[in-house]
Amino acid sequence: QVQLVESGGGLVQAGGSLRLSCAASGPNFSTYNMGWFRQAPGKEREFVAVISMFGGTTDYLDSVKGRFTVSRDNAKNTVYLQMNSLKPEDTAVYYCAADYRPWGGTSRERNEYDYWGQGTQVTVSS
Repeated sequence: QVQLVESGGGLVQAGGSLRLSCAASGPNFSTYNMGWFRQAPGKEREFVAVISMFGGTTDYLDSVKGRFTVSRDNAKNTVYLQMNSLKPEDTAVYYCAADYRPWGGTSRERNEYDYWGQGTQVTVSS
């Protein structure tokens, strides 16, 4: 069982930056790919970014490429999402999620992820 707790959300002006953190408790953090998703009001939860078990592979939603960076520190059981040049359309609740995938690869599919955090609100004002 893995428990995930996000932090770092808040209110920021357009063009600003935020760094989200997701702290994991439970065994074998390094055996999970870690993803970030977001859900805006009235919309489906969508994939934002994923990082593989040891950080060698990342994948991003096209609209955040070049602005967001996902990273992880396995010694601290923590994954991060650095968000720069934020736009009002980035406003959403951001969730981290863990995907047990020892055979390799990464996924953008919500139903592939085994554990989820409670989310942290990010609001970008124009």
